[in-house]
Amino acid sequence: MESARSRIWQHTVRAVDRLWMTPVHIVELVGDHLTLLGRAAFWLFKRPFRTRVYLEAMEFIGVESVGIVAMIGAFVGMVFALQLTSALRQFGTESYVGATLGIALTRELAPVFTSIVVAARAGAGMATELGSMRITEQIDALSTMAVSPVQYLVTPRVVAGILMVPLLCMLFNCVGLCGGYGVAVYLQNVDRGVFVENARAVVEYREILQGLIKATIFGGALTLISCQQGYNASGGAKGVGIGTTRAVVGSFVTILVLDYFLTDVILFLQRK
Repeated sequence: MESARSRIWQHTVRAVDRLWMTPVHIVELVGDHLTLLGRAAFWLFKRPFRTRVYLEAMEFIGVESVGIVAMIGAFVGMVFALQLTSALRQFGTESYVGATLGIALTRELAPVFTSIVVAARAGAGMATELGSMRITEQIDALSTMAVSPVQYLVTPRVVAGILMVPLLCMLFNCVGLCGGYGVAVYLQNVDRGVFVENARAVVEYREILQGLIKATIFGGALTLISCQQGYNASGGAKGVGIGTTRAVVGSFVTILVLDYFLTDVILFLQRK
């Protein structure tokens, strides 16, 4: 009886410890990321300015993601247009498919899906690359040669994410609208003139700007998370795998959480 009570007490203490350590761990993790962001911003304005490193990072994050972003954008637009047409036709309002699709893409679907795709492709690659460099002591070798690892490895990637994800978001918008147009007009017999005119009337500059602001923040967040996990990897090959997994999952969660709060802030400002 006494042994059973002791085990129950031990499990209770461990559960309380986990509940207490979880918020503490989150605060520490946020602090680590903000510290790395501050160091990356500091080295952004320090010589030498390695243009080639920035261009390589932009190519890896942006150019090499064009194909997958375009393919996913096309099918997201097609599926969304198919569902919208089916739903709105029940109320005789299928003429608003173009407007609804445009609003959904520019405000939410394009920045979120684009960032998730980049996090899954480029974010995992960055975390693995930096993690491998850490466990093989290449990052320590850079410090030995008086080269700042943050300036050489982190800053170019964060800047490339901030610049390239909004451009990929615009590509997603264009391809998604084209895919939705094809399905709505040629497969669902929506009037092409009404589709285009309603989309042009409803989708304004501020809708596109809202999506680009989100994409810019998401791009910086996902590259920062990926670099942080890879830069601080430990424990050999297993540690690199764990860091890569944490980078991808952490990027996904952060993108969705930030999306909610950014949407709330933008809508609040629009009401003012």
